[in-house]
Amino acid sequence: MFVERTNKILQLFIPAIWNIKDGTRSIYLTFDDGPCPEVTPKVLDILDKYNIKATFFCVGDNVRRHPQIFDLLIKNGHRVGNHTMHHIKGFNTSCNEYLRDVEEAGTVIDSNLFRPPYGRITLRQLKELKKRYKVIMWDVITRDYNPRLKPDKCLSIVKKFSKPGSIIIFHDSQKSAANMLTALPMAIEWLIKEGYTFKTIE
Repeated sequence: MFVERTNKILQLFIPAIWNIKDGTRSIYLTFDDGPCPEVTPKVLDILDKYNIKATFFCVGDNVRRHPQIFDLLIKNGHRVGNHTMHHIKGFNTSCNEYLRDVEEAGTVIDSNLFRPPYGRITLRQLKELKKRYKVIMWDVITRDYNPRLKPDKCLSIVKKFSKPGSIIIFHDSQKSAANMLTALPMAIEWLIKEGYTFKTIE
């Protein structure tokens, strides 16, 4: 839905958390759609190499199928968030059905953080979910899921749009693995060189 960096008008229209400015040169790495047994452990190895903690927005059905990897995320000190049970689109789903899907995911993901798949959520859904969750969006999306892009393009997006407080999205999925696993360490090294520190979303 969104390309590379979300604009100010969209951020005003959807009253959620798009970035986190605390007066420091901090950055927030986030990963969507896992846990994935073929990819998530490799992400954890990269993060461990740089001693970085990140926030993983997990699909409940993936957690149900791969609980050992989900447990590893928590054991390694990373934050987790709810990304619905079945990765559904809010625009195509009634409010009650959407909330039920989020609630089902909540039975396997104990978190006060929520991110809507694709960023697609209605204002009514958002209003209801904000009663129980911090709704986390993003201001930099690497587009690592796009097979027409190369890792260098994903890296260039990080370089061009990252700023203090940015929430950056990568994806720990098979679809994104080719781009993400190459671009992620390069992005981390560039961010470190630029003086950023890495934080989880609390």
